[in-house]
Amino acid sequence: MESVGRAAAQPRIETSRSSNGSPGLDTDAARPPRPPGARSGDGARSAAWAVTLGLLLAASVVVAVTIGPAGLSPADVWASVLAHLGIGEPTLSPLRDGIVWELRMPRVLSAAAVGAGLALCGAVMQALTRNPLADPYLLGLSSGASVGAVVVIVLGVGLLLPVAAFAGALTALVATLALANAAGPLTPTRTVLAGLAVSAVFGAFTSLIIFWSATGDSYREILNWLLGSLAGTDWTSVAIAGGAVILIGVPLLASARTLDAFAFGDTAAAALGVHVGRSRALLLTGTALLTGALVAVSGSIGFVGLILPHAVRFLVGARHRALLPLSALAGALFLVWADTGARTLFDPRELPVGILTALVGGPVFAVLMLRNRRLA
Repeated sequence: MESVGRAAAQPRIETSRSSNGSPGLDTDAARPPRPPGARSGDGARSAAWAVTLGLLLAASVVVAVTIGPAGLSPADVWASVLAHLGIGEPTLSPLRDGIVWELRMPRVLSAAAVGAGLALCGAVMQALTRNPLADPYLLGLSSGASVGAVVVIVLGVGLLLPVAAFAGALTALVATLALANAAGPLTPTRTVLAGLAVSAVFGAFTSLIIFWSATGDSYREILNWLLGSLAGTDWTSVAIAGGAVILIGVPLLASARTLDAFAFGDTAAAALGVHVGRSRALLLTGTALLTGALVAVSGSIGFVGLILPHAVRFLVGARHRALLPLSALAGALFLVWADTGARTLFDPRELPVGILTALVGGPVFAVLMLRNRRLA
């Protein structure tokens, strides 16, 4: 009777016979059961939120470009964009057109791409590690990127900063995965511990370089990058961040069913047909590559990858088919307005956006937690 009770408590997994008679996983039975926290009616709710967030994001991009010392209207923004796309004739003065197309539009689009990518990576990391506090920098990527960035700033070759930051993030990824594999199978606990160790070592290197070498302007530039900033982004930055979100983010979106299976643990995921070790390694690598590309553009911007997936989860449940794209949309919307506030609230001084995301994100996350407790 005890064994029967244990069997009844497990997810029901049915097998079928393949054409050669070997047992195979039945397609319908192998579909992951509803993840913990998912609710009925999530599909309609998710579609409504996707439309709402998409429209808000499109409107926010246009409105954010108009905000700043030089007064612009949405009509000015559209006139500049259409003229550069070859659809209409130029109607703005060269100065106003330059403000829209060369200064504000690349920065707003970079913020949207970075926010979307960080929130998406955060949702994936939280599922892979089954750790609600996981964020895109969990594998030591931020510390590795910081070493690369600080080195080139101190050497006075800031033009190489994106390349150096990306190389540093990849180095941290290789070190983390190598350490985790050396300790045994690639489990969530080993991965997190390895990431913490690598992050501590790279953080110490960054502090040592700053202590011995950084002075004057280089110290200010390093601090600005470490706190996270989108100042100085251009169309190259848009191409790097946007291209990374498309090339890596789309495959991550396609991993929704695999991540649903991981929600029940490695044993259940394997029973559902997931190759646990290979899938975790591929998803961790993809997340790390995307994070490295984003950090190379914006520096270390905290809280986006941590709080946005939780906020979306409170709204639409835990199914990753809805959670991943909605987290990306919410992250883009959040960072567009956070960066707009960072560059305008304290004009003529500009606040690193990482400070503002922490100031806003912490209290908002606390409110969401309290609200969720009352509704539970």
